[in-house]
Amino acid sequence: MTRAWVATDFGGLDVFGEVEVDVPAPGSGEVTIEVRAAGMNPADYKHVASGSDRSTLPVPVGYEVAGVLSAVGPGTEIASGGGAVGDEVLAFRVRGGYAGALTAPARDVFAKPASLGWPEAANLLLAGTTAAEMLHVTTVAPGETVLLHGASGAVGVSVLQQARLLGARVIGTCGEGSDDVVRRFGGEPVRYGDGLEERVRELAPDGVAAALDSVGTDEAVDVSLALVPDRQRVVTIAARERAAQDGIRLIAGAMPASQAFRDQVRARLIALAAAGDLVVPVARTFPLDQAREALELLSGGHPGGKLALIP
Repeated sequence: MTRAWVATDFGGLDVFGEVEVDVPAPGSGEVTIEVRAAGMNPADYKHVASGSDRSTLPVPVGYEVAGVLSAVGPGTEIASGGGAVGDEVLAFRVRGGYAGALTAPARDVFAKPASLGWPEAANLLLAGTTAAEMLHVTTVAPGETVLLHGASGAVGVSVLQQARLLGARVIGTCGEGSDDVVRRFGGEPVRYGDGLEERVRELAPDGVAAALDSVGTDEAVDVSLALVPDRQRVVTIAARERAAQDGIRLIAGAMPASQAFRDQVRARLIALAAAGDLVVPVARTFPLDQAREALELLSGGHPGGKLALIP
């Protein structure tokens, strides 16, 4: 048995609760992880807020963790090869990461680079794979100028770093007080709000090749459409209705094409993090039993970096 957080209904943060759950022994193709840190992402509560299939309740919470292998199923290797009890690992695309331990498919488990702390490792892949796919579907190339909405958020910070490695220039929208974050990771900050289109045009008189939206506001979509001629080079992870209405790209982890790309890019992102080329800024950690308080901070929209739960 272990302590874990679940959503007992669909709705706001009040439906989240901590319970005792069984940790099944791993079968073939599975491993059990003693969790040292659970990564936190807006998807953790957004999927609960929008859910409707009551047959899935209670919903395990948390999609990525870092920890130590405590059991390995027969004939099983983790995704990066090998895997023995005591090995330090990270995992992404798991269910129920807000827990002291969990059993997960070995295909989603990778060796943790020694250079990464537990909270950083637990927060690397959901934001990192999302950022990688945004650059991929908009075919960002070296030398191009890109507009990034929400540049100081978790996905935005990963986009900035990955775009810099590609050799692309990024103009990143942000609020007051976030300029230094955008600059630190290789972007050029621009304030969102009235006049955004004109400010971007001043910074990029030769035009913007692609726009990446991680905030989902009408302003972000409208300015992107005004600046980028090819709508297939405008991507959003948040403005679902505008994507359908305006013919821009929408990506999401539950979409088959997105899932396939994000799965195959995980090893590359771990290698970049191990080399120090992809940094995960962590703002704060919380004990596991304070998950609801952590979710309240996360849902406020400005945590100042990634959050992690520590069992």
